[in-house]
Amino acid sequence: MLRQVLHRGLRTCFSRLGHFIASHPVFFASAPVLISILLGASFSRYQVEESVEHLLAPQHSLAKIERNLVNSLFPVNRSKHRLYSDLQTPGRYGRVIVTSFQKANMLDQHHTDLILKLHAAVTRIQVPRPGFNYTFAHICILNNDKTCIVDDIVHVLEELKNARATNRTNFAITYPITHLKDGRAVYNGHQLGGVTVHSKDRVKSAEAVQLTYYLQSINSLNDMVAERWESSFCDTVRLFQKSNSKVKMYPYTSSSLREDFQKTSRVSERYLVTSLILVVTMAILCCSMQDCVRSKPWLGLLGLVTITLATLTAAGIINLTGGKYNSTFLGVPFVMLGHGLYGTFEMLSSWRKTREDQHVKERTAAVYADSMLSFSLTTAMYLVTFGIGASPFTNIEAARIFCCNSCIAIFFNYLYVLSFYGSSLVFTGYIENNYQHSIFCRKVPKPEALQEKPAWYRFLLTARFSEDTTDGEEANTYESHLLVCFLKRYYCDWITNTYVKPFVVLFYLIYISFALMGYLQVSEGSDLSNIVATATQTIEYTTAQQKYFSNYSPVIGFYIYESIEYWNTSVQEDVLEYTKGFVRISWFESYLNYLRKLNVSTGLPKKNFTDMLRNSFLKAPQFSHFQEDIIFSKKYNDEVDVVASRMFLVAKTMETNREELYDLLETLRRLSVTSKVKFIVFNPSFVYMDRYASSLGAPLHNSCISALFLLFFSAFLVADSLINVWLTLTVVSVEFGVIGFMTLWKVELDCISVLCLIYGINYTIDNCAPLLSTFVLGKDFTRTKWVKNALEVHGVAILQSYLCYLVGLIPLAAVPSNLTCTLFRCLFLIAFVTFFHCFAILPVILTFLPPSKKKRKEKKNPENREEIECVEMVDIDSTRVVDQITTV
Repeated sequence: MLRQVLHRGLRTCFSRLGHFIASHPVFFASAPVLISILLGASFSRYQVEESVEHLLAPQHSLAKIERNLVNSLFPVNRSKHRLYSDLQTPGRYGRVIVTSFQKANMLDQHHTDLILKLHAAVTRIQVPRPGFNYTFAHICILNNDKTCIVDDIVHVLEELKNARATNRTNFAITYPITHLKDGRAVYNGHQLGGVTVHSKDRVKSAEAVQLTYYLQSINSLNDMVAERWESSFCDTVRLFQKSNSKVKMYPYTSSSLREDFQKTSRVSERYLVTSLILVVTMAILCCSMQDCVRSKPWLGLLGLVTITLATLTAAGIINLTGGKYNSTFLGVPFVMLGHGLYGTFEMLSSWRKTREDQHVKERTAAVYADSMLSFSLTTAMYLVTFGIGASPFTNIEAARIFCCNSCIAIFFNYLYVLSFYGSSLVFTGYIENNYQHSIFCRKVPKPEALQEKPAWYRFLLTARFSEDTTDGEEANTYESHLLVCFLKRYYCDWITNTYVKPFVVLFYLIYISFALMGYLQVSEGSDLSNIVATATQTIEYTTAQQKYFSNYSPVIGFYIYESIEYWNTSVQEDVLEYTKGFVRISWFESYLNYLRKLNVSTGLPKKNFTDMLRNSFLKAPQFSHFQEDIIFSKKYNDEVDVVASRMFLVAKTMETNREELYDLLETLRRLSVTSKVKFIVFNPSFVYMDRYASSLGAPLHNSCISALFLLFFSAFLVADSLINVWLTLTVVSVEFGVIGFMTLWKVELDCISVLCLIYGINYTIDNCAPLLSTFVLGKDFTRTKWVKNALEVHGVAILQSYLCYLVGLIPLAAVPSNLTCTLFRCLFLIAFVTFFHCFAILPVILTFLPPSKKKRKEKKNPENREEIECVEMVDIDSTRVVDQITTV
C-alpha cells in the first residue's frame, strides 16, 4: 500500500513539474543553452593527459613501492650501465629492430655492415638549439670512463666484423650469453631474435637484431632535447629504410606509446562526424510520419541537441576543474546516446498516448507523469554505478576519470531532458494543436482546399483533422507511424504465437551455451598495444618484438636489500636456490660461484671477507663492472658492510603469454615473503601488471554491487517489487552473454571493456525497466495480452533508440584503432543482446512465467458478453476502444 501511495505521489510531482515547464517554455529552453555556451568557453583551458602510466597503471600497487626502493638503492644512471631492457625506469630512449623481408641472417657480413652503418648514422643525429647542436654524445648516459654507453650487441658486431677482417675463425657468438674479448659475459637474449643455434649454444643465424640508445633526462632542457632527438631518431631510421629496401626496420621510442594512444582521437574525427550525420538522419526519420501535423522530425534533432548540450557542459566542467582529456573519452558520447535518446523517445511515445483535445499544458503534464518516473530511476542507476566507478575505490585512473565524466554528463542530460527537451515538446505541441506543418510551421489547409494542387504538394501536406474523424479513428491518428504500425499489427501477434515460442526458447538455450563457452575463456588484457591506433610504431614494434624476441621474459631485477652474511656458504646457496630455473645475467652470481670454487669464504671472518670482496672488485678486471651491482657501507672502525646487492634474471617463457608472466611475478612475490633472505623483484612492466586483475575488476565489481543494492532499495519505491526481480535476472543474463560473446570475438577484459560492461548494466535497465513495469502492473487480462500491451507502449521507443544507436556505432568499426575496435565490439554486443532480450526473450518468457494475471469474473449477464465480443472485433484496429469499452 505504501509503495502505491509513493508511486502515485511521484507521478503527481512530475505531472506538476511538466505543467510548470509548459507554462514557462522559453526560460527552460534558453537556460540550458546559455549554461552550455558559458561552460563551453572553458575549452581555452583544454589539456591532454600525456602520462600513459598515470592513466592505465594501478594507482596503488606494490610495484611502485618497489620501484622507489630500487631507485633509492641503485641510481638510474648506474643502472643504465647494464642496458638490460629498462631495468628500473624506461626514461628516454630510442630503439630499433632490424630484420629482413627474406628471413636472411642478420649476422652475415652484408647485414652486419649495414647495422653498424645505421648505428653510426644514429650517433650523428643532431638536435639544433640556439647556439648549439646536440648530438647523441651530449645527451647519452655516460660510462665510468665518461664515454657513451651503447648496447653490448654493437660491441659483439664490431668484434665479429674485426674477426672477419683478420680471418679469425675462432670467434663465436653464443646465445643467450656470449663473451667479449675483454672477458665480459653479456646477455644478448633481447638483442638477437629468431636465433638458430649449433651445439653448445653457438649461434648459427639470427633473423633480427635490436639496438637500444638510452638518453639523459635530468632536467627540463635535457628532457626537451631528448624528446626531439627521439623524433629525429625515427626520421633517421625511416630514411635509412628507404635507402635499404631489402631490410625492414621498426623504430620505437619512449614517446611512441603516448603519441599512438593520443593518435586514436585524431584518426577518429571524421568517423565521428559520419556517425553524427547518420544518427541525426535516423533520429529525424524515426520521429517522422506521413501525417505532416503529427510528425515530429524536429524533436528527433532536438533530442540529439539535448545530448550535445549535456556533453558540452560536462566537458566544460572537466576543463574548469583541471581535468585532462584522453582517448578513452571517445566512449562518453555513446554512453550519452544510449541513455539520452531512449529518454527523449519515451517522452515522445507518451505524447502519442495523450488526447489531442487536451491543452498542451495538460498533455505535457501527462507525459511527465507517465515517463519521467522510470527515466529518473534509470538515471539514478547510472549515477550510482558510474559514481562508484569515479570513487577512490577505482584503482585505474583512466576508468575513474571516464566514470567521473560520464556521471557529470548524465546528470546534466537528465536536467536538460526535463527542461530543454520538455520545452521543445511544448513548442511542437502548440504547432500540432494549431494544425501547422511540423517542418515548415505553416498552417495546413483542409483536404478540400488541396484538390487542385499537384500530387507532390498534397503528399507533403497530408494531415488528418479531428473534426473529420470519429471517436474510434481519433485513437488511431498515430498509427500511420511505420514503427507503431509494425509492432501493433504484426510483430506483437507474431512473437506471442504458440508456434514461435519454442524456437525462441531454443535460441535462448543456444545463446546461453555459447555465452558459457566464451565466459570460461575470459582473459585479462594488460597489453598496452590494445589501446593505441593501428598501423603505428607501437603496433609494428610490438608485433616484431613478440615474433622475434619472445623466447625470454623481460629482465627481472633481483634486489637483496639487507646486510646478509655473504661469507656464509649456506647463504650463498640460498640465494642461488631462489633463482634456480632462471638465466642469470649478472656478475654477482658469477662472483659467488667464484668464491665458492676458491673456497676462500670458509672460516673467514666478516671483516676479512668484505675487505677481500671490495679489493677484488678494484683489482680483478673480470669483476670491474660488478661494482654497480653491490653497495658498500663503511663504518666508524673501518669495517666495510654490504648494504644491498642485485642480480638480473631472465625466465625461459613466452612474453606473448601475459598470464604466464603474471604468474611468474606472483610466484617471485610469494617467494620473497617466505624466503630467509629479504629481496624484491622488479621490472617496469610490473607497474602495469601488478594487481592488474583486481584493479581492473574493481570498478565492475563495485558497480554490480551498487546496482543490486539500488535495485533492492528501489523495490520499496516501485509499485511492485517483482519488477526488480525480473530486472535483476535480465541484467545478469545480458551481462553474462556480453562477457561470453566478447571473449569469442577476441576482446580481452581490459580497461575499455570493463567500462563498457558497467555501461551495459545501465543500458539493459534503461530499455527493460519500462517494459517489465508495464507487464507486472497490468491486471485483469492474460499474460499474452499484457506482453502485447507492453510492447505496443514501450517497444517503439526501444526500437527507435536502438536504430539510432546502431547507425551511430557502425562508423566506429572502421576507425583504425584497437581502442575503438574494442569499444565498438563491446557496445554493439550490449545493444544487440539487450535488443534480443527486449523483443524476443522477455515477451516469450513472460507469457508462461509469473506473475499470474487475474481473470475477469463478472461475465454473467448477456450484455457484458456482447460487449466483450464487440471488443474482440475492434481490437484489431484500436487499443483505445478496447480500454473504453472494457471499463464500462
